[in-house]
Amino acid sequence: MLPDVTLPASLSALLTVFAPCFTARSFRTFGALACGFLGQTGKRTVCGMLTGAGLSRIWPHDRAHSFFSRARWDPGDLDLAAARLAVAVLVPAGQPVTVAIDDTLFGPRPLVPHQVPAIHRRHDRQAPPRPHRRGISVISP
Repeated sequence: MLPDVTLPASLSALLTVFAPCFTARSFRTFGALACGFLGQTGKRTVCGMLTGAGLSRIWPHDRAHSFFSRARWDPGDLDLAAARLAVAVLVPAGQPVTVAIDDTLFGPRPLVPHQVPAIHRRHDRQAPPRPHRRGISVISP
């Protein structure tokens, strides 16, 4: 069994919000990488996170790399847990939350306005035109 990093109690309590997103083993890896991410002063690469956590000579690098390539967790679940945590900490109970989303990475098909309440689209006239795909014009948001 490989040694795990000992997390500060405050960080450990914060990260427990994300525990349902992972298996037990991958959650330990996630905790160590998160600690390394916060502790790293240089590049925040996978190897840099291991160095920041003090695990670069203890853990095999494959353990950290396979966390991102082969572990069973969904980034969408992690994003949702982070959003819920931010709202719980920063927004008073019962207050509305306004969310601004950068839609540049949404694909060429625009969202139908009735699918997302209060959606607003803006067109950036200074942005370069989107390329044509398969002879079909791409609709600009």
